[in-house]
Amino acid sequence: MTTYVYGIARGDRTELPEGLTGIGDPPLPVRVVAGAGLSAVVSDCPAEGELRPKRRDLLAHQRVLTEAGRRTTVLPMRFGSVSDSDEQVRDVLTEHSGRYEEQLDRLDGRVEYNVKAVHHEDAVLHLVLAENTELRTLAEANRAGGGGSYEQRLHFGELVAQAVHERETRDAALVRRTLAPLAEGERPGPESTGWFLNVSFLVPEDAGSRLLAEAGRLEKEHPQLDVKVHGPLPPYSFVE
Repeated sequence: MTTYVYGIARGDRTELPEGLTGIGDPPLPVRVVAGAGLSAVVSDCPAEGELRPKRRDLLAHQRVLTEAGRRTTVLPMRFGSVSDSDEQVRDVLTEHSGRYEEQLDRLDGRVEYNVKAVHHEDAVLHLVLAENTELRTLAEANRAGGGGSYEQRLHFGELVAQAVHERETRDAALVRRTLAPLAEGERPGPESTGWFLNVSFLVPEDAGSRLLAEAGRLEKEHPQLDVKVHGPLPPYSFVE
């Protein structure tokens, strides 16, 4: 069996709930490997070829970090962090102890909130038409002409798409400008066609409610916005 690593904490012992299990089917018992004044929260790793990002195992990984993090600051490892053995984990803790201690200092009392923003389609279309005289004129001309020709409809659609994209850029900046002052760090997430903003904020634990309140205020004041906030999470995005 290889060793699966969930996270790293200070001290030779990290208290874990009795009977805590992690990834695997059946779930594997979680234990602690200590070295150089640090401890790694680990379990045995499923056999080669069985470790895949299934929902069950992803949730188990996060559950272990959440339970460990209730008792101490934990430097979270991403899903799939595997070492050859407990002894190799101990060697890595010793070799990189200074770097781990520094990161634990930086993350102490902090959590991550991931923010994704999308538009309510009808609301943003109404907004860009209200803001753009050219688009309103073209829309009225097309309606007066029985919907317009194929080329006219195509041209109108291209202009609307461009206006919506410009609005996405403006609203992404608005969300970040509003929420960033509440955070101590910021990391962009992967881009996707599913949202126009994906960003994670490193936030003191006691500031999370303010960030949620500000996100709600943005939605109320800007009806085109749908701001999805996920957290508090272990600060995955801020581990070097």
